[in-house]
Amino acid sequence: MDGFFGWYASLTGMLAAIVIASNLGRRITGWAFVLFATSSVAWIIAGMRDGEDALLWQNIVLLLTNLFGVYRWLILKERPKMPVRAQG
Repeated sequence: MDGFFGWYASLTGMLAAIVIASNLGRRITGWAFVLFATSSVAWIIAGMRDGEDALLWQNIVLLLTNLFGVYRWLILKERPKMPVRAQG
């Protein structure tokens, strides 16, 4: 995994994680999920090329998770409302 896809996946994954952990706002966090999604695609390609099934399947699931993050942070207009708990 020394090729382009492995390095791209590693570097973009680290950068996306730093941005998301920094919580720099809704739009920037959403774009970090886009970056994470490209990282997952690169890992999927690397896993297929190298015959690494565990890496492949892990990143298929992570890609779906990252796409959910893109939807939640960039596409969805409002944050989902949290249920109100009764005080007692």
